[in-house]
Amino acid sequence: MTGKRVRVHTVQHARAALAAASELGKPVTLISAKGAAATLGAGYFRKMIDAARADFPDAAAEAILDCGDDPGYALAALQEGMEAIRVDAPVDVRRKIDDIAVQCGARLDTDDDDALDLLDIVDAEAAARDWLADD
Repeated sequence: MTGKRVRVHTVQHARAALAAASELGKPVTLISAKGAAATLGAGYFRKMIDAARADFPDAAAEAILDCGDDPGYALAALQEGMEAIRVDAPVDVRRKIDDIAVQCGARLDTDDDDALDLLDIVDAEAAARDWLADD
């Protein structure tokens, strides 16, 4: 299950994206800011997503933590229980991380789909609704 991507920076952004997805009955993929594993940390990001999901339990959503170019952050994110991660590493390293992710019941994201970035959006829910509704 994947949906259009929405880049979230706060729990309010995650809630806005999930509210729009719930309203429209569409799946959404919540993706962190680039390199957020180093700035927010995997635990904080996971708790942020969990809190938003608790408010919108009927919203179909996947969450992806961007680990930048540090395989250590990717492994820590898997240990924290992230369902999907991104890491910008050499192919051989990504293969190893992918294998570990599968063993953890997670996946390594390699898609470069467009994402709506909510960073400077005033009405995040309306923007997410418009983005998700546009097929």
